[in-house]
Amino acid sequence: MILEGKKVVIMGIRNKWSIAWGAAQSAYENGATVIFTHHPMENIEKLQKLIDEIPGAKTYPCDAESDESIKECLESIKAEFGKVDGILHAIAHANTEDLRNDFILTSREGYSHACDVSSYSLVATARIAREIGILNEGASIVSYTYFGSEKVVEAYNVMGVAKAALEASIRYLAKDLGKDGYRINAISAGPIKTLSAKGIKDFGSILDIVEERAPLHKNVTTKEVGDATTFLFSNMSSAITGEVIHVDNGFSIIGV
Repeated sequence: MILEGKKVVIMGIRNKWSIAWGAAQSAYENGATVIFTHHPMENIEKLQKLIDEIPGAKTYPCDAESDESIKECLESIKAEFGKVDGILHAIAHANTEDLRNDFILTSREGYSHACDVSSYSLVATARIAREIGILNEGASIVSYTYFGSEKVVEAYNVMGVAKAALEASIRYLAKDLGKDGYRINAISAGPIKTLSAKGIKDFGSILDIVEERAPLHKNVTTKEVGDATTFLFSNMSSAITGEVIHVDNGFSIIGV
């Protein structure tokens, strides 16, 4: 088990269909102690039933739009679990109207909101984690992105812009975090039918296109993305930082 003895924080758990849950399951199966964070507005009773499926796991409220909330959350985790070896940033949000309408109609507030929650929250998390000393030597931070940051994907709109900012942030953070021996990478996952994906118009057609055109002719699963996350948490990826790794059955390599 490649995460034996390690502790990882999964930020942004929502439900059993989320990619974050796939990452949590993989981490636990590979020996890690799993710690969660959730948005304060989540239904904690419903969420707790899910978290209880992983022995010893706990969850802490965290509002990614607030530096104070992130700091309080990570300090609480450190007080109970000590230093951790990995943090998964699985947090993103855009206003529904900014996904349903043409991108040119994105409001200033909607643009700011999507970039703040989906991108800047990673910068804040990395900075605060380093400041409060919660990261063990050689710790690894991972975030999730999507192909819509590189190419225009119908109805992805402002989220594509936010994910592009996230990917650029990964590279700059890798330079800064590397001074302390920490790593940070992103996984660009293929489309997965999650609760968040329901906000994207005609999402089902995207799944059909990927299955048809990807070299492996199938859609990626939460388990596959979770296993890739486990690899990036592990010592097996100790020389990898600042990268965006595609886990999409090869779809991103296909041209016309």
